[in-house]
Amino acid sequence: MSEAQTVRLSYEDGARAVELARESVESYVLHGQREQPGSMRDAFYNRIGAFVRLQSTRGRGRLRGCAGAYRGKEQLGHAIVDAAIKAASGDSCGSEVEPPELSNLNVSVCVVCNYVLTNDPLADLELGTHGVAIDNGGRHGWLYPTIPVENGWSREEYLTRVCRKARLSPFAWQDDETVVTLFEGQVFRERPDGGSVEELSL
Repeated sequence: MSEAQTVRLSYEDGARAVELARESVESYVLHGQREQPGSMRDAFYNRIGAFVRLQSTRGRGRLRGCAGAYRGKEQLGHAIVDAAIKAASGDSCGSEVEPPELSNLNVSVCVVCNYVLTNDPLADLELGTHGVAIDNGGRHGWLYPTIPVENGWSREEYLTRVCRKARLSPFAWQDDETVVTLFEGQVFRERPDGGSVEELSL
């Protein structure tokens, strides 16, 4: 396994990350504009990866959008804005988020603390700790660290699901040419009851 940098956010930073993602989604959906991070907190200048996930609070809570990257090419503040816009667009789950949906969305942000490349994902993967990203032949897929715990998946099923998301064979994670990256992240989200932001324990 090869390792990257380690970054940790305070609760206040995480709460601001979720707030920025929410503002970015609303600005894009209501006005077609890109929100600017403005005066950023110090942690937001780090070039680390981030993901934004949008989930409906109605019915079974279907996924409305997800986007992001585990590698940080941009400063975190800008990465959050870009991920939020992409998650709300039709490129994510096939249909763009509409204005009436905004009050029924739960917004969460996963800020990547570090990531590792692995040659033995089944042995190295820790459920509840690692998100998984898979790359093969220009196809790419990833899932949040919290997803397998929420769904009761085994490690093998988790890896299989990421492969399917990447439109690969379910067992592509076993192929030598497939690059499997495990990433750890802090997940912050809006509380389901509409209260303050919470950090999920992984």
